[in-house]
Amino acid sequence: MSNKRRQFSSEFKVKLVLEVLKNERPLNQIAKENNILPKNLINWKKQFLENAEIAMEPAKAVKEYKEQITELEKKVDRYAKTVGKLTVERNWAVGKLRSLDLSTKRSMLRVQAANNTEASPTLSREHELLGISRSYNYYTPVVNHAKEAIKSRLLEIAQDEFMCIYGEEKVYRQLLEEGYTVSLNTVSKYRKELGIKAVLAVKPVSTTVSDDRHPKYPYLLRGIEIDSPNKVWSTDITYIKINGGTVYLAAIIDWYSKAVLSWSISNTMDTDFVMGVLEAALKENPKPKIFNTDQGSQYTSCIHTKRLKELGIEISMDSVGRATDNIAIERLWRSVKCERIYLQEYHSMQELKDDLQNYFHFYNHHRFHQTLKYKRPMQVYDKARYLKSIKRNATSANEELLQKVA
Repeated sequence: MSNKRRQFSSEFKVKLVLEVLKNERPLNQIAKENNILPKNLINWKKQFLENAEIAMEPAKAVKEYKEQITELEKKVDRYAKTVGKLTVERNWAVGKLRSLDLSTKRSMLRVQAANNTEASPTLSREHELLGISRSYNYYTPVVNHAKEAIKSRLLEIAQDEFMCIYGEEKVYRQLLEEGYTVSLNTVSKYRKELGIKAVLAVKPVSTTVSDDRHPKYPYLLRGIEIDSPNKVWSTDITYIKINGGTVYLAAIIDWYSKAVLSWSISNTMDTDFVMGVLEAALKENPKPKIFNTDQGSQYTSCIHTKRLKELGIEISMDSVGRATDNIAIERLWRSVKCERIYLQEYHSMQELKDDLQNYFHFYNHHRFHQTLKYKRPMQVYDKARYLKSIKRNATSANEELLQKVA
């Protein structure tokens, strides 16, 4: 039997394109909910934007979809109230409740007893959901100081900047070296009770998709001295996984000061995305002498390169397979992910935006940077710009004085 090609109505396409343009949910999540391919959404979005001028009444269409969304939200609220009592019990059983240590489970029972309501599970049901006997409710535990000391040290190692990557074997060796009497099995058991896992690097999804039709530019940073801000800017795109799919983060960094000059996230990786980041950086800062990117199609596009040429900015591009050519922003991605993203769980794009807003403010204005001799990026960026302006003004004043003397 032959497979018939699926047909989609224009109303269906427009509805999904508007959902994508709202930039509130990942592209993969929207595609999955509607049983279509993400590539379809990207093509429909492109077609929609190209033909936007011929739309007669866009305001009316947006209004209709907003009304539908409002109605759906009301239905969700009604369903939530219907299953409310079941949700209270289910919340006790989901997640990692059974992996918690005994003391934490007992603490949870005490808190629940203090806030007990008619909708709460019975005491027997609470113990059953937690997987512990009711006798623990009447037992006063004896504190094992040696055990608590080992657990405390395990938490310190897990939060250490470097030892957080240790697995059970290396943590065990570290404890023995520090004089603790403990076995490998005990270390493994305590780590599971505390929910500790090693922070491991994984191979990232490649976000560099080149287009052979676009011209490429040479790498200009090899051998040059970058001794002032706005001499070289770098940009790149990385991916972030949230509940429901994958979104993309783009940023521009000043190579000299390591300051993040602009950033944005999107559920699609297109030219409009990177152009928005570029224009935001140019709006708030003087233009750079050199702008370095990879060979992704977004950066080699005519729109992007034309804008840089109009401003007299030299274009530099990494060599193929040479991520270290753009090392400044690659190190930024490592800091952002290891210090923030990998430690959080994001349920929406808005939650991710708010968290990154706080982190980049911390990164620019409060975080010490080792390569800057433990100064802050914006402190170096602003100071260097200030000294450069003083030198420029002094030079102009000296030239005027020499002209008067002459």
